[in-house]
Amino acid sequence: MSALCPPPSPAVAKTEIALNGYSPLLAATFAYWDNILGPRVRHIWAPKTEQLLLSDGEITFLANHTLNGEILRNAESGAIDVKFFVLSEKGVIIVSLIFDGNWNGDRSTYGLSIILPQAELSFYLPLHRVCVDRLTHIIRKGRIWMHKERQENVQKIVLEGTERMEDQGQSIIPMLTGEVIPVMELLSSMKSHSVPAEIDIRDTVLSDDDIGDSCHEGFLLNAISSHLQTCGCSVIVGSSAEKVNKIVKTLCLFLTPSERKCSRLCKTESSFKYESGLFVQGLLKDSTGSFVLPFRQVMYAPYPTTHIDVDVNTVKQMPPCHEHIYNQRRYMRSELTAFWRATSDEEMAQDAIIYTDENFTPDLNIFQDVLHRDTLVKAFLDQVFHLKPGMSLRSTYLAQFLLVLHRKALTLIKYIEDDTQKGKRPFKSLRNLKVDLNLTAEGDLNIIMALAEKIKPGLHSFIFGRPFYTSVQERDVLMSF
Repeated sequence: MSALCPPPSPAVAKTEIALNGYSPLLAATFAYWDNILGPRVRHIWAPKTEQLLLSDGEITFLANHTLNGEILRNAESGAIDVKFFVLSEKGVIIVSLIFDGNWNGDRSTYGLSIILPQAELSFYLPLHRVCVDRLTHIIRKGRIWMHKERQENVQKIVLEGTERMEDQGQSIIPMLTGEVIPVMELLSSMKSHSVPAEIDIRDTVLSDDDIGDSCHEGFLLNAISSHLQTCGCSVIVGSSAEKVNKIVKTLCLFLTPSERKCSRLCKTESSFKYESGLFVQGLLKDSTGSFVLPFRQVMYAPYPTTHIDVDVNTVKQMPPCHEHIYNQRRYMRSELTAFWRATSDEEMAQDAIIYTDENFTPDLNIFQDVLHRDTLVKAFLDQVFHLKPGMSLRSTYLAQFLLVLHRKALTLIKYIEDDTQKGKRPFKSLRNLKVDLNLTAEGDLNIIMALAEKIKPGLHSFIFGRPFYTSVQERDVLMSF
C-alpha cells in the first residue's frame, strides 16, 4: 500500500517578519506548478507573533488552492493574472498574482499571494490597487532574477560539472523577502493609522473661526488647489504630528470615503516611510528637521503628488498626470534594464538604479511651485469662512462644492467624447473647451481634468500626451546636435 501513497511533501521554508503592531496579513506565499506533484509552495512569509494564526499546512493548502486549474492557463507571454478568492469555509481571502516564468530550465506557472482574514475584507478592498501594483512590480523583477539565475547556474554546470539544477532559483527568495516586507509593513501601518471614511469637519482647518487661526490664507489655498490638481494625492511633512494630521484630515475632506481609507495619518512617536499609491499621507521630520522623499517610490505612484511642508508653509507639486506617467514608464524601463544588466547584488540595489542607464537621466528635482492659479478653490474658501463655525453649514457647503466639481468633470468627459466621437477622431481645440466650459483659468482646468482622469483613466494622456511626447522628442533631437 505504501507504494500507492504520494511522496511526502518536503518542508516549506518560512520567514517570520517582526512588525511593529498588529498585522492584518496572515501570510504571503510564493508557489509554483510542478508537473509531477502539482502545486507546490516554495516559500512562506508570516508575521512573527506568539499566536498561531495559520499553521504551515493550512497556508500550504490555501496557496495550492490558487494554482489549481492553472495547468491549462492560456495567457500571452508576460501576462500577470490577478485572482481574488474569498474562502468562507476557511474564513480567509487570498489575492494571488499568477504568472509564467523560467525556473530550473523549464517554463512553468507561478503564484505570488497574500492571505488575509475574511474579517479584513472591508479594510483591504480600498488598498487592493496599491497591493496589486506592488506585487506586480515584484513579479517583473522576479522574472528577470529567475532568468538570470538559470543562466548563471547553467554556466556553473558547464564549467564545474558539480552544480545541480535543483539548486537554481535559491537566491530569488532574499530578493522577494526584501520586497514582501514593505507590503506587510504598509498593511500594518494602514490598520493602525488609516484615515476613517467619515471625517468630522471640526477636526480640520475648515472649522476654524477664521482662515488665519491655524494657517496662512495663501498656504491653505495653494494646498487645496494643488491637492485637487494632482488627483487628490498629497504628502504632508512637518515636525508636529498634531499639525500634520490636521492638514491630512483637511485634504481628505476632498476625497471619497474609499479614497480616505487609502490615506494615512502620521505616527506620533516616529515617522512612517513614504508609501507610493496612498492618496494622502502624513510624515514626520527627523530630529534634524529634515525629510527626504525616496525618488523611486515617488516615481511609482499612480498619480502625481503634492508636497506640503507645514513648518514653512510651502506647497510644491509634481508635473501633470500625462508627464508623470511618461516619466514613470521611462524610469520603470530604466530600472528593469539596469536590473537585467547587473552582475552582482550590489549593482541591483534600488538606490543605484537611476545612475546606471545612460539613456535616461531623471530630473531629481521633480517638485515645482504651484504655477497655475484657480478661481474654484479661491471662491470656495472666500465663502466657507463667512459661514458660522460649529454648525453643519460648512459641511453642507463643502458637499455642494464637491458635487459641482464632480458635475464639471462629467461634463468635460462628455464634451470630449462628443468632440472626438468617443476617441475615433483627434481632439480639435482645447481653447474652445476652456471657453465653452468656463475653464479659462489654467488652475480650474487642471482641477477638473484631474477629477476626470480618476473617473475615466487615460483621458489626461489622450488630450495632452501626444503633444507632450512630440515636444520631448524634439528636445532630445535638439540636444543631440
